[in-house]
Amino acid sequence: MARILLIEDDAQIRANVRRYLALNGHEVTEAADGAAGLAAARGARPDLVLCDVMMPGLDGFGVLAALRAAPATAGIAFVFITASAEREAMARGLELGAADYVVKPFDLATLGAVLAKHLPR
Repeated sequence: MARILLIEDDAQIRANVRRYLALNGHEVTEAADGAAGLAAARGARPDLVLCDVMMPGLDGFGVLAALRAAPATAGIAFVFITASAEREAMARGLELGAADYVVKPFDLATLGAVLAKHLPR
């Protein structure tokens, strides 16, 4: 189906989301932090990036800004996964070019709906 890059520093969340994505036929690449995720996005050219906002080192906003700044990765669909539902942070992400937000904790049906909305058909 789709190539999805999952950037999440929480190993348990990363494992659960990866399992869900794989069970739904997606090819999943994982990264445990923003810097590794940025490198993976440049190499794997995913159809969609699911990225945590708050991570040590390079945060999700930095990942998104770097992807949007490079022509080769500027068009990749990008969805934030975050525990923070602060309007200012969400507005910042949307201004940077995020397609959507999934607020933790979330159920897999919600994640599935977001994926269906933003993945190429």
